Amino acid sequence: MGSFTSAGGLGVTVAEVDRNTGALTVLGSSDALPDPSFLALGPGGEVLYAVGESAPGSAAAFDVSGDVPALLGPVRPVDADGPTHLALAAGHLVTANYGSGSVTALPVLADGTLGEVSSVVRHEGSGPDSERQEGPHAHQVLPDPSGRWVVGVDLGTDSVRVGALDPATGALEPHGETSLRPGTGPRHLAFHPSGRYAYVLNELVTTLTVCRWDAEAGRLEPLGEVPVLPDSEPAGDPDGSVRAYPSEVVVAHDGRFLWTANRGHDSISVLTLDETGEKAALVATVGCGGHWPRDLTLDPSGQWLYAANERSGNVSWFAVDAETGVPQHAGSVEVPAVSCVVLG
Repeated sequence: MGSFTSAGGLGVTVAEVDRNTGALTVLGSSDALPDPSFLALGPGGEVLYAVGESAPGSAAAFDVSGDVPALLGPVRPVDADGPTHLALAAGHLVTANYGSGSVTALPVLADGTLGEVSSVVRHEGSGPDSERQEGPHAHQVLPDPSGRWVVGVDLGTDSVRVGALDPATGALEPHGETSLRPGTGPRHLAFHPSGRYAYVLNELVTTLTVCRWDAEAGRLEPLGEVPVLPDSEPAGDPDGSVRAYPSEVVVAHDGRFLWTANRGHDSISVLTLDETGEKAALVATVGCGGHWPRDLTLDPSGQWLYAANERSGNVSWFAVDAETGVPQHAGSVEVPAVSCVVLG
């Protein structure tokens, strides 16, 4: 689990998982990296990577084979500010840098440590929301299911960018950009298990943009938006008393359901997907078990869903109903200023 050290968080925290009950038991933590807001687990599950959401931004590797995470190699600068997301692709760690509106690649060395920056791609553009979209704000980066492309979601420019990462040189070459509806503020994207569809969760309006993904061409095609809350346009109540900011989207391993976390509304939304994955429909919302759910994670079995509730400082877990996809709250553990949960 990652948490904001600047807000009283413990940094990178290791917990034991009870696979029968979903329960988490905190074991130990490390604050060696400031504000590790997002994490990615390496192959084998013994090395964990984190971004430090600061200015200047940084990334680090941790040995998590024991109860207490241990820094593995040096903390590396990402040559950008405010990295908010990271992923492993083509032998490299790639980071989405919100503050600078860029994507960075760093090589992962044979021992799991990080090398120095090999490439930085800086985005350009803006959106109609003058407070949030005055410039580019890369919020997420991840490999596509084919492994051929690196996909970046930019909240500031209302777009999704596709690039190709050379595994030998670490050069990240822009390939294409897909524009979404202006002012939606795309935040995170998740792929359907078939690899033929992708779902972009918007932050500035409470909708999900369903897209067709062509892995051969490296092209994303928007098909339409669906609500993730009962009143999804505009985001929140008409009198402004509640404003919702969706944060994370997760797709079931079998492709039948999709879940989103909704900050402000403090909920988890359940959407059903049709057999192809092309059509999504909102069917239910449940409480997130805390306040300001920043992240959602589904365990490898698909039985348990975890919500990282940043402002209430706890991680809640839910039993997923196999027939309806509706999560049922089963417990929680205190994790101050928590921002992210990954499971091995």
